[in-house]
Amino acid sequence: MMLSFSVSGRIGQPVSEVFEAVVNPDRLSGYFTTGGAEGRIESGATVFWSFADFPGRFPVTVREVVKDRRIVLHWASDDQTEEDSETMVTMEFDALDDGRTLVTISEEGWRDTAKGSKASYGNCEGWTQMLCCLKAFVEHGINLREGYYQ
Repeated sequence: MMLSFSVSGRIGQPVSEVFEAVVNPDRLSGYFTTGGAEGRIESGATVFWSFADFPGRFPVTVREVVKDRRIVLHWASDDQTEEDSETMVTMEFDALDDGRTLVTISEEGWRDTAKGSKASYGNCEGWTQMLCCLKAFVEHGINLREGYYQ
């Protein structure tokens, strides 16, 4: 059995603006990747994310992008022992009737072990925080992570 989770949040902006805030590395660096994002999220690309709270430059493989609808990413799982073990992240963007955007982020692929459970909880916390930061940034221009980890 593999572990997975899903988190959602409503952002008070049109789907095109919310989607661009995720795929554009300059915008993503403004609220999420505290050490910066390199490369636009596009199908087939490998982008790099850096975080102040997790030192290093993490490669993220972009498997699929459907503009204003879905992003599918793969990245290394820290619960695995094999070098090629990855989790899959799926971001769904749904335009709501009231002009807001529902963003749902799911991640799967950890082993059902103590280490896998800990890793999945950590990523669930991170994606939940990303949604909160995305909301503050897109709606109000505020970077909630600024100074949070350093």
